[in-house]
Amino acid sequence: MFSLRLSIPLEKTLITYSTPKTITSYNSNYYSYHNFLPYSSKSITKHSTISMAFKDEVKGETLIDEDFSELEPLPGELKAELMPKHMAVIMDGNGRWAKMKGLPVSSGHVAGVKSLKRMVKLCYSWGIKVLSIFAFSTDNWIRPKVEVEFLFTLFERSILSQFEECKREGIKISVIGDTSKLPKSLQQMIADIEDYTKENSKFQVILAVNYGGKYDIVQACKSVAKKVKDGLIYLEDIDENILEKELETNCTEFPYPDLLIRTSGELRVSNFLLWQLAYTEFFLITNFGQILGKVSL
Repeated sequence: MFSLRLSIPLEKTLITYSTPKTITSYNSNYYSYHNFLPYSSKSITKHSTISMAFKDEVKGETLIDEDFSELEPLPGELKAELMPKHMAVIMDGNGRWAKMKGLPVSSGHVAGVKSLKRMVKLCYSWGIKVLSIFAFSTDNWIRPKVEVEFLFTLFERSILSQFEECKREGIKISVIGDTSKLPKSLQQMIADIEDYTKENSKFQVILAVNYGGKYDIVQACKSVAKKVKDGLIYLEDIDENILEKELETNCTEFPYPDLLIRTSGELRVSNFLLWQLAYTEFFLITNFGQILGKVSL
């Protein structure tokens, strides 16, 4: 067992939106590591309203990208052969952290992205093969509309900034969840980065966006039922292996997390990977690195 502190920076971490360049459609040829335009020209007007709503919250500091050219050595107290193959993280409490610091909620989400990038680099450096992130739950739609739209803005900008780095470093990006309900621009970007990195095999990041464990099991059951209806399998053939193959984590060689880390101090799974976490070890910490305990299921 090891301790990985995912402390969020204590300074005011606000982001700057640069003046966008006009493009007419999404195309991988337009993507640049330093070009943070997350929208097509058709959607700039719509989302400029969001920027105005967060006018005082999203200025100051730009997002910091981790440098993968120098990997961080495994700490001496850890053993490479005992590192998990698949680690899952529920990054919770960004808004509460921001409020405790007297910052707007949007600042907490930006700080969370910075911590995520730091975590990706550590997992990449330490030999972990898969990192699953609970980015947006099916239950998160009840949040204020302007916060939800800001999160999608942040998702797009963060994804766009990583195209070339993921390709260069062999990082595969996969997205699970019902993406049909996401903004069209975000759907297109997800499709593009999945296609752009699909051949990468050194490290995989799975982003759960509009995802829920119950949703995953239901969609798997529907898929199995359709195969029975189409005569591809028989009712008597259905077992755990059949169902597991239809879960959305079939996108990875290691679908079952060895370790789940949850920040914010909450002691619950919150509808994340319900089937896949059956034998996962839980590690619970607060936003400030305080260890609450670990649970093995």
